[in-house]
Amino acid sequence: MPQFLLVVLFIIYLVLGYPLPDSAANFIDTMPGKIIVSSAALFMFAYSNPALGVLSLLVAYQMISSASIKTGMAALKEYYPTEEKKWSPFTPTHQFPYTLEQEMVKKMTPQKTNTDYVKPSYKPMLEDTYDDEKV
Repeated sequence: MPQFLLVVLFIIYLVLGYPLPDSAANFIDTMPGKIIVSSAALFMFAYSNPALGVLSLLVAYQMISSASIKTGMAALKEYYPTEEKKWSPFTPTHQFPYTLEQEMVKKMTPQKTNTDYVKPSYKPMLEDTYDDEKV
């Protein structure tokens, strides 16, 4: 009789999709909470009716996913920039070949290899600084 009652409650929870309370969602979204919920579901799967075990696994999955949605961790995992997401545009598939424009610009620009500087014929002068300090 208690297993039948649990089957009915699990089906009602899965079909109607009742939201978790905030306190339960905050507890389930932690690592110990996930371990407790999943171990309870595995315990039900191992030591009860197989139909109840399958339903308990489904309910545990639903509880963990709805708890992460309620607390906001699902969106954080989805949109928070990770190192892999940051460096994904720099993969070799996103590199472009050497274009005609780059080739023409390289041909047209003068190649200066001489670095001899000519001393200018003028001398720089400062205007009146009105008693300012030198920076």
